[in-house]
Amino acid sequence: MSIFAKNIIKLKKLYRYIIRSYIGTFFFTFFVAVFILLMQFLWCYIDDFVGKGLEVSVILKLLFYTSITFVPMALPLAILLSSLMCFGKLGEYYELVAMKASGISIWKIMRPLLVFSVIMSFVAFFFSNNVLPYANLKSQSLLYDVRHQKMALDIPEGVFYRGIDDYVIRVGKKGDDGNSLYDVMIYDHSDGKGNVKVTTADSGYIALSKTQKEMIFTLYDGCNYTEMTDDKDYRVRRPFQTMFFKKQYITFDLSEFDLTRTDEDLFKSHHTMLNIAQLNVAIDSLNKTYDKRVEKYDESFKRRFHNLVADDEEFVKYDKRASKKSKEKVENDNEEKIIWPLLDNFTIKEQTSIVDMALSSTKNIKENIDVNVKEFNRQKTNILKHEQVLNQKFSLSVACLIFFFIGAPLGAIIRKGGLGLPVVVSVVFFVIYYIMTITCENIALAGDMPMFLGVWLSSIVLFPIGVFLTFKATTDGELLDGESWKKTFDKIFTHKNR
Repeated sequence: MSIFAKNIIKLKKLYRYIIRSYIGTFFFTFFVAVFILLMQFLWCYIDDFVGKGLEVSVILKLLFYTSITFVPMALPLAILLSSLMCFGKLGEYYELVAMKASGISIWKIMRPLLVFSVIMSFVAFFFSNNVLPYANLKSQSLLYDVRHQKMALDIPEGVFYRGIDDYVIRVGKKGDDGNSLYDVMIYDHSDGKGNVKVTTADSGYIALSKTQKEMIFTLYDGCNYTEMTDDKDYRVRRPFQTMFFKKQYITFDLSEFDLTRTDEDLFKSHHTMLNIAQLNVAIDSLNKTYDKRVEKYDESFKRRFHNLVADDEEFVKYDKRASKKSKEKVENDNEEKIIWPLLDNFTIKEQTSIVDMALSSTKNIKENIDVNVKEFNRQKTNILKHEQVLNQKFSLSVACLIFFFIGAPLGAIIRKGGLGLPVVVSVVFFVIYYIMTITCENIALAGDMPMFLGVWLSSIVLFPIGVFLTFKATTDGELLDGESWKKTFDKIFTHKNR
C-alpha cells in the first residue's frame, strides 16, 4: 500500500473521530437552546394556559409547533457553541498539537465540520422556506385560540360568578369535596330582561354529564322567583310568581368552554407564514397597490383643492400686493378694519365668518391628510415586514457558516472545552449578533435604513471577525497572548514616535 493511500485512510479515521466528537455536542447544544427558548415562551404565556382546562394533547401540540419556530434562533447558536467546544476540547487535550505535528493543517482538520456546516446551511434554508411558514401557521393560530379560550368552570365562594353566558351564580360556601354547594343563588338572564328569574336553594351538588359536555346542578330545598313581565301593568304592580321545590335539576351547556379552532386560512396571508415564492408575489402586489393608492390620492387631492395647488404662486404675489394695501387701511376705524386683504369687499362680521369657515375647512383637510399618511405608512411598514422575512430566509443560512468560522478557530485558539468558557464566549457573540439584528431591523422598519442592510448588517459585521479568527488559527497566531499584543503595540508606538 502506498504512502498516499495510508494518509487517506488516516485522514478518514481522523475525520470520523472529529465528526463523532462534534455531532453529539451539536445536537446537545441545539436541543438545550430550543428548550431554553421554549421555557421563555412558557414564562411569557403561562397566564393564558392556567385555569382553562386545556387538554394535554393541545398543550403538547402547541409546544411542539412553537419549538419548531425557535429553530432559526437555536441553530446558529448550536453551531457556534458546538464548534467552539469541539475544537476547544481538541486543543485542551493537545490533540490539535498532535495533528499539526503530523503535518495536518487546521484547514484539513476543519474540513469535515465545514462540509457539515455547509449542509446545515442548506438544511436551514430549506427549513426556513418550507417548514417554518407551516410551523408559524400552526403555532400562531393555536396560540390565538388558546389565549381567547374561556377559563374553566370554577365557581368561587361568596362571589357572583359570570363565567357561564346568560347566568350569574353565587355560592355561599363549598364543601370539602368541591362539588357540594350551600346557599346557592342563580340569576337567569337568558330572556334578556334582567334579573326577572332567580333560583335560590339551601344546598346543591354539581356533576358532569356522561358526555362531559354539560354541568348538572342538583338543588335541594329552594325556590324559583319569576317576575311576570307579560302583565299589562307590570311596571306599576310588579307581579311575580313563586314556586318552591324539594329537588330540582338545572343543566348548563359547557360547549362554550371547549377550545374552538379558528379557520387557519385567516392567518395564511401573514408575512411569517409565506415561503419565498409567496413573499415575492405578495411584495409585488403590495407595491402595486401602494403605488395606485398614492397616485389615486394625489389625483383626488389635486382635483378637490386645485385652486390651492395650481394657483399658489399667483396667490403669493397677490398676497404681497394686498398686504401693502392693508397697511394703509389699518389705521381706519375698527368697523372698517380689514382682517384679510382678500376680503376687503366684505364686512367685519362676514370676514370673521369666512375666516372661521376657512379654518374649519383647513382643519378637515389636515385631518384627512394625517389619516391618509398613517394609512400609507401602515402599508409601507407591511411591505417592509414582507421584505424582512424574505431576507431572513437567506441570512439564517449565512449566519450558520459565519458562526462556524467564529467558533471553530476560536476554540482552537482558547484551547478550552466543556461548558465553561466556551458557553460564555458563545453567548457573548450571539447576544451581540442578536441585539444588532433586532436593532437594525427595527431601524429598517422605521424607514431609516434599507431593509436589506437592516437584516444583513449583523452578518456583515461578524464576517470579518470570522475571517480574522480563522487567519489567526491557521497561522498559529497568539490571539490571547498578552506578551504578543504588548510587542505589537510597542512596535506601533515606536513607529509613531519616529
